Amino acid sequence: MDSLLKIAFNELGTEEITGDQHNPEILKYAQDTGIHDVTTDEIPWCSTFVNWVAWKCGLQHSGKSNARSWLNVGQRVSSPEPGDVVVFWREDPQSWKGHVGFFIGISPDLSRVYCLGGNQGNRVSVSAYRKETVLSYQRLAPLDRLTVPDPTLVKGSRGMQVVALQDALKMLSIDVGTSDGAFGPRTETGVKELQSRKPFLPIDGVYNDVTRDLLESLLQA
Repeated sequence: MDSLLKIAFNELGTEEITGDQHNPEILKYAQDTGIHDVTTDEIPWCSTFVNWVAWKCGLQHSGKSNARSWLNVGQRVSSPEPGDVVVFWREDPQSWKGHVGFFIGISPDLSRVYCLGGNQGNRVSVSAYRKETVLSYQRLAPLDRLTVPDPTLVKGSRGMQVVALQDALKMLSIDVGTSDGAFGPRTETGVKELQSRKPFLPIDGVYNDVTRDLLESLLQA
């Protein structure tokens, strides 16, 4: 998610223009992603901004201007990482209204979620929202499908193959922490959790041919 956050942070400060004029950068977010109902910078554009950043990164995106459209994009996760999409409710959890941005972190007292997004104070900014208003955290996958790495990987392995394994496990809601390319105890535990999803498969934490086939079949499902 490093490239996603870099692209999003580069847009910090992009803001609406007061009056009859409209910031062409904000309109570009809609034009590039084919969102036709955002024609001025006064129309709520938080979802449009998230769509544009995800599109720039080659990730899944909703293609819609309403924030809650993101509830149906990506994989819902319970342990968000910076760069995951966070969807909030507004006014009422059951209403159609919402807000969406990129998760940055949680306040020390666990009461607020920091979010990098558009249309926050009429600009791209980092803002804090009450944690109780979170509807969901969504993890996006590449549009060209996740890479399923080749075996064999074991505890102590390092490199981009391990990163691909960690990313794939997280798309199955298996928490392995940050995709750091180091096959440590947390990744080993994640592989064991994967192996436990198929009866009679040895649960040894080793990513081998059989485990790879299981991973690929679950991702395709």
